[in-house]
Amino acid sequence: MKKDNIRLIVSIAVAACLWTLMFSPMTSGFFNFWGMMSVSAALLFTLATVSGVKWWREICLDWKNVIIGVALAAALWGIFWTGDKVSSWMFGFAREQVDMIYGIKSGISPVLLSVLLLLLIGPAEEIFWRGYVQRTLADRIGKNAGFLVATAIYACVHIPSWNFMLVMAALVAGAVWGLAYRLCPGKFGAIVISHALWDAAVFVWFPV
Repeated sequence: MKKDNIRLIVSIAVAACLWTLMFSPMTSGFFNFWGMMSVSAALLFTLATVSGVKWWREICLDWKNVIIGVALAAALWGIFWTGDKVSSWMFGFAREQVDMIYGIKSGISPVLLSVLLLLLIGPAEEIFWRGYVQRTLADRIGKNAGFLVATAIYACVHIPSWNFMLVMAALVAGAVWGLAYRLCPGKFGAIVISHALWDAAVFVWFPV
């Protein structure tokens, strides 16, 4: 197996282990969630950066990308707002599970949380999952298959939470960002901005 393939598999396994530690009911109580999330995001960013995939060459932060990023974040927030209403109507457990997700932000300053989501967690996740994982898979198995596999993995690492709504949220958000990257890799800067803004909007500024 090629060294680059081994590095990718190990990196995904590290991400899966970190997400299990953070979200699994059996281990989540042992850590400060946002401290662990910040460390995990920094580690994923590092793994993406040392992978040899020069993701930073695809990032442009001009005004056009900023506008596209804001628009994409707003559109995704609208999708989640609608999905929240529909899922609450369809599933009796939906609202309780969504409230459990929001429960993880208790005890942390909204300002600090916004800064972490905007400047570290959101960008680092996007750089790892799309800039590194999806891009590498696309090079190995094709752009469409790479998009589908990366999106599936992104959703699956949330399964240890045993929270159906969280897994579905990861699947939908991952599909939106992954499709945007599949269709417009040159707008990766806008996708990174949208992830950071959406994280802060849905968790802090405008919860659904």
